[in-house]
Amino acid sequence: MNAIATTEDPHVPDARSAPGDTGAGPGLARTLRALLFMVASFPLRLVQFVLIVCGALVGAATTVIWVGIPILMATTWLVRGFGDLERRWVRATLPVEIPRTERAPEVGGWVRRWLTRLTDPTTWRDLGYLMIAFPLGVIEFAVGLVGIVLVPVAIWVVPSLGWLHAQLAHALLGPPRARRAEAKAQRLQASRARGVDAAEAERRRIERDLHDGAQQRLVSVAMTLGRARAKVGDPAAPDALRELIDEAHTDAKLAVSELRDLARGIYPAVLADRGLDAALSAQAAKSPVRVDVSVDVEPRPPAAVETTAYFIVGESLTNIAKHSGAGHARVAVWREAERVVVEVTDNGRGGASLRRDGGLAGLADRAATIDGTVSVVSPPGGPTVVRADLPCTW
Repeated sequence: MNAIATTEDPHVPDARSAPGDTGAGPGLARTLRALLFMVASFPLRLVQFVLIVCGALVGAATTVIWVGIPILMATTWLVRGFGDLERRWVRATLPVEIPRTERAPEVGGWVRRWLTRLTDPTTWRDLGYLMIAFPLGVIEFAVGLVGIVLVPVAIWVVPSLGWLHAQLAHALLGPPRARRAEAKAQRLQASRARGVDAAEAERRRIERDLHDGAQQRLVSVAMTLGRARAKVGDPAAPDALRELIDEAHTDAKLAVSELRDLARGIYPAVLADRGLDAALSAQAAKSPVRVDVSVDVEPRPPAAVETTAYFIVGESLTNIAKHSGAGHARVAVWREAERVVVEVTDNGRGGASLRRDGGLAGLADRAATIDGTVSVVSPPGGPTVVRADLPCTW
């Protein structure tokens, strides 16, 4: 079984298209999924509509003799069950993710629990979708059958109709707009908190590198120059003076090199001047593992997105060289509508995961600063795929 880890919280409602799907338009996979949805959904729509309408009518008509109460209870249960079924069915066939919805908590006996379900807005949203889905399903079934015969209909009309149905399902079967806005605010707040933590960790790293690296070198230079100054004018120590000056010169060059590396770690000049393609190619050239690089992000994304992508690739390549045992890696960066996708793949031993305080968790924290996400697929034996989705709309 694949080892899969992701930074996304499955309990936080969010809607996004499946990878590779950008909405309405031609596409073989999208067309086939839409055809399957339209043809296979019709029998389900018919059964749902008949059971719900008949249950509601019979239950309402027989309520006065109390027989209708259990019938209405059963109908309410069917509405909720069919609503959950539709969420799974739409997720599996259409290019949209229906967020997990929250229902009102149920306590007490059967009647009280039924009243809770009956007054739950989610139940009525489910009912609204199911009632609209049947007449819409009749039209979709007819279009689906025509699309099997006529290629132009299959190529253009079917995926567009499927996309429209996906938006309807998301609007009615997903959480209300207020709840989605609240969830987005919570997600952004969590992302910003992780971003603050990542920035603080980066500050400590820079401070440590300055203290343990360049600062120590410069102290050594100062001490060596002091010793050299003490020997100035001593005719018996020209060779020792020359050695001290050479030592100070060497330490000064090392300090400059370390400062340059530190500055490059904060924001690489090649990234600002020439963009991601050149910057990632330079990273790949320094890797001990053979790396193929493919970059297609036009129009050029914001600087924060470029920087995040650059450091995600750099950390991933470092992890590959240290831990994976891979002989080959591939870096692919491309743009999908309003986001930049970064994928780093290697043929190593696998088994990587987003562990707390691990290197990959640091990538997730860096991506979170711009509301991005990082996922890892790394089955034992490989290959390992690190994917980052970085939005360009913030």
